[in-house]
Amino acid sequence: MSVHERKQREQADRERLIVATARELAEQQGWDAVTTRRLAERIEYSQPVLYSHFRGKREIIGAVALEGASEMAAALRAATSAVDDPRARVTALARAYLDFAERNLAVYDAMFQLDGGLTFAHEDTPAPLKDAFAALLECLGEVAGDGVHPGLFTEVFWASLHGLATLTRAGRLLPGEAEQRVKLLVDRLPVI
Repeated sequence: MSVHERKQREQADRERLIVATARELAEQQGWDAVTTRRLAERIEYSQPVLYSHFRGKREIIGAVALEGASEMAAALRAATSAVDDPRARVTALARAYLDFAERNLAVYDAMFQLDGGLTFAHEDTPAPLKDAFAALLECLGEVAGDGVHPGLFTEVFWASLHGLATLTRAGRLLPGEAEQRVKLLVDRLPVI
């Protein structure tokens, strides 16, 4: 391995460590606890080293969001890949999405609530975000119904799932009725 390749590997390892540490700290104490000073202390590097990888907290949040988008896409595909029945597949997708949001609070916040400097729904949207949407579209596009644009239908269904995840987390919905909400949402699909 050349010196250049070794340095690139070490840089990538440090970036992964920074992102993993930020994510761990955010999951334990919330995003307000994630500061460059605390991250530098935890990873035992100086703040200038941290800034050589990320310009600040906003970019770190963005990196966590991209990692989370990849993980969510994989979770959605895993949940739906072996299900043949369209209604059961959409139900599995909805459950997997809501489960991901519940199990990964800080990551979900990085993806959808915090400013990580990422663009959505544009040509320059990062690939992991596009792939997460594609994982939804792969399942939902086939049930959009006649005359309904699959992408638009996927956006509306996704917005419904996001609303359920966010309102449940905020305690704005009655507890214990998550399954009934998923069933109601899936049962209202135009074609299955």
